[in-house]
Formats: sequence, C-alpha cells, structure tokens
Amino acid sequence: MATLKRITIYTDGACLGNPGPGGYGVVLLYGDHRKELSGGYRLTTNNRMELTAAIKGLAALKKPCEVELLSDSEYVVNAVEKGWARRWRANGWYRSNKQLAENRDLWEELLRLCERHRVRFKWIKGHAGHAENERCDRLAFQAAQLPNLPADKGYEGSSAASQ
Repeated sequence: MATLKRITIYTDGACLGNPGPGGYGVVLLYGDHRKELSGGYRLTTNNRMELTAAIKGLAALKKPCEVELLSDSEYVVNAVEKGWARRWRANGWYRSNKQLAENRDLWEELLRLCERHRVRFKWIKGHAGHAENERCDRLAFQAAQLPNLPADKGYEGSSAASQ
C-alpha cells in the first residue's frame, strides 16, 4: 500500500443565533500548501456548521489521506473519537437514551468520509489564540454574514432537530 499523504485540517463553525444564519471555515495544510474553504446557510445550527466544516475539509481531499482534523467542537470530536456516532448509526440513529440522534444527514456523510481516510480528530480550545483556529473562526463568521445564503436542506427541509 502506498504511503498516504499527511494532511492537517482545522475547522470551525459559527451561527448568528442558534438557530440562525451559519457559516463554516476550513484550513487545509499539506507541506507548504494551504487551502481555505468557507460557506454558509441562511438558517442552521452551530453544531451543523461544526459538522459541515469537518465534512467540507475531508471532502476536499481527492485521494485517501492520513488526516489530523483539529476542531474546537467537543460535540464533533467526542462523537467520532469516542465512537458515539458509529454507535448511533449501528442503533438506527438512536442514542443510548432512546432519543434520535440529531444531524443524522451530516453524521452519515462524515462517517462515510472517515471510512475513506485515516482520520484522527483532536480537540483544541477555541478563541485561545491558535492562529489556524482563529482563521477558521473568522472565515465561518464572515460566511454567516453573507447575503442570499442558501437553505440548509438537511435542517430546513426536515423536522429540524430530529435530522
């Protein structure tokens, strides 16, 4: 098997109100190469934007890679690293408390991408002066403020929180 490229991805999500207009920011680093991604939705939640940032970062990779994904979202990091999201999927998207897991559409996509790449999620403290995390925060906040944002169909087109 060929050696996988080692990529570092920083992600962040923002929401102006929760729910409200939201945005995501991503910084991908590979050697001397750097790529920034951002976007937003007119009505969404902060957790959906945190998940979307991770998805957009991983989806930008054209080939399977070894990835360190850094996020200030304990929701995202813990659900993957502690196996919660895989358990929810195995249990028909029910959590241990017999409630439906929120954001199923995004968790399905994120888990699919994690199966394509070798990903290690790592939590970093937000708003703590880490340059790349701060950049992602700015990208996400700016994206959330853009005019004419599209609908987050997974949020607006469903029974919102139950998706």
